[in-house]
Amino acid sequence: MTFPATPEEAIALQERLRDRVRVDVPLPGNPALVAGVDVAYADSEDTEGLVAGAIVILDAATLDVVESASLVGRAEFPYVPGLLAFRELPTLLSIWEGLRHRPDVVVCDGYGVAHPRRFGLACHFGLLTGVPTFGVGKTAFVGSHAPVGDARGASADLMFEGDVVGRALRTRTGVKPVFVSAGHLIDLDGACSVTLSLTSGYRLPETTRQADRLSRDALRTAMS
Repeated sequence: MTFPATPEEAIALQERLRDRVRVDVPLPGNPALVAGVDVAYADSEDTEGLVAGAIVILDAATLDVVESASLVGRAEFPYVPGLLAFRELPTLLSIWEGLRHRPDVVVCDGYGVAHPRRFGLACHFGLLTGVPTFGVGKTAFVGSHAPVGDARGASADLMFEGDVVGRALRTRTGVKPVFVSAGHLIDLDGACSVTLSLTSGYRLPETTRQADRLSRDALRTAMS
């Protein structure tokens, strides 16, 4: 697959593809397999551009790892806020193509329509794979929200330019909320429901925790 070479081309592609995104699709039932995707970046000057992607598939009921894979490569696209998908997708899609299992839902460490052009990584990944995909971010990339109650499960809509683009969701009582946004083939209620099912003991979904750990381990091994 050929990706844009310049930020201008990437922005044009996001604007062209965003109308294909569907974030009004309820999940048909409880997913059996849920995947997490994440990418770790090297930050030293001599390893600039080195990235490690990881995908971890969990049993949705037990949160046991069913399959995991990682890949180390080079990010060819420059770092531009709002265009991180173009740095991460080539590595993630290479991993995806080699997986034995196909998850029912994918959770990205990032954003879906809670994005300046309503087309974050979760939107792009979902469109390319055809699998329901959403994002869970540690902070809000765009928008604002009303105060969120302290109890686990409390939430407030994330508003941007007059539209609901996500939800600030409290996954642990008294702990900072995460920011959930639908990406493709899933609605916001479904994305929040899956997020809560994956955060029984931690603030972040177990899919994200596992993929983050695997990507960091792969990067560390590659740099040693």
